[in-house]
Amino acid sequence: MGRMARSCIQSLLKLVNSGLGMAGIAMIVYSLWMFRVWLRNDESLQAPVPWFIYTILGLGAALCVITCSGHIAAETANGCCLYIYMAFVFMLFVVEAAVTADVFLNHNWQEDFPTDATGNLDQLKEFVKDNFDICKWVGLTVVAVQ
Repeated sequence: MGRMARSCIQSLLKLVNSGLGMAGIAMIVYSLWMFRVWLRNDESLQAPVPWFIYTILGLGAALCVITCSGHIAAETANGCCLYIYMAFVFMLFVVEAAVTADVFLNHNWQEDFPTDATGNLDQLKEFVKDNFDICKWVGLTVVAVQ
């Protein structure tokens, strides 16, 4: 019975990590696409790279590292690997909870972002404003699942 429970938990951890890994890869691909679009713009060659492209790329890479450590922890069931994985997940959870709380509690959350010369951040803000209820529930669902 113990082996079956352990196998079930390992499979569940791998399944959750696969979803997290796909989200990380999607974020990396999206940031590379944004970087390519930014480079196509002739005026962007003199301007610095927008901060949110680097942020999304970094978050995607961090999700991939967390996924890798989660798969190693699930496969080996080693205490050290599980501790490192839980530390990564806890840090990710704290960041997500802080962003979610900021959006929920701060009505002027848009002012927390630095200025963006390209205007892409304005498009993101408009999307979030238009779909605020959906974005709010997606954020809460992600935090609750983790």
